[in-house]
Amino acid sequence: MTNWDLRFINLAQHVASWSKDPSTKVGAVVVRLDKTVATMGFNGLPRNAHDDHRLHNREVKIDLTVHAEMNALLFAREPLHGFTLYVWPLSPCVRCASHIIQAGITRVVSVPYGNGRWQESLAKAEALFSETGVVVDYVLTDD
Repeated sequence: MTNWDLRFINLAQHVASWSKDPSTKVGAVVVRLDKTVATMGFNGLPRNAHDDHRLHNREVKIDLTVHAEMNALLFAREPLHGFTLYVWPLSPCVRCASHIIQAGITRVVSVPYGNGRWQESLAKAEALFSETGVVVDYVLTDD
């Protein structure tokens, strides 16, 4: 890990704070090879949807939420081939992993995630990244 990795994972943590989700705030930052930010995203309801009571109903929220990684990919204004994705505080789920791979991202940096409800999906994502040559690095933060 480099100081740049720590800077960008901290930026992903800051971007996560923009989420309106009352329980899980996730941020994603995609960085070019020259260490400049290409795009960012946080988890939340789709654009123009109201941040209302649905955020407090877990089943509804899960169905409606756009993940931070997906928002970062969708907000991009350029091809992301060869770029690095930083995600905090979770690693990408298997659905996001598929899209990350399709976008051409070649490295993912996140924080280690212990046992929990997302564990199976995260394990599948890690296997898919490995199979397709996407490098996954984990960085430890103070949080």
